[in-house]
Amino acid sequence: MKIAVPVKENHDIDNHFGHCAFYQIFTVNEQKEIVSSESMDSPVGCGCKSNIAEVFEQMGVQVMLAGGIGNGAINKISAHHINVVRNCEGNATELVKRYLAGEVTDGGSSCSTHSHEDGHVCSHDH
Repeated sequence: MKIAVPVKENHDIDNHFGHCAFYQIFTVNEQKEIVSSESMDSPVGCGCKSNIAEVFEQMGVQVMLAGGIGNGAINKISAHHINVVRNCEGNATELVKRYLAGEVTDGGSSCSTHSHEDGHVCSHDH
């Protein structure tokens, strides 16, 4: 199984998935242990308008642990058979370990209104 985490430069989860510095992709074995991780550059622009969902699906990503993320992005990622867990926080590696131990569940809310540098405004519902 592969798990994607949008992260900042310090490897903490980014509070807004669409603006992350890069993604950390964790490969997990059947014993729920992290066997490897790799960094992947984030596409330029708003995540909900990028092809990241297709890329994740091609890579075999099944779960994305996200901080803030809007419904548009969730719908797009979910359409590619990837489960999104919202409102996560902390160090990416520790977060994945907690998720694998069953200690992380979906936070139940999406981001509301975020202004993006390119003029796009997300109007995601809660």
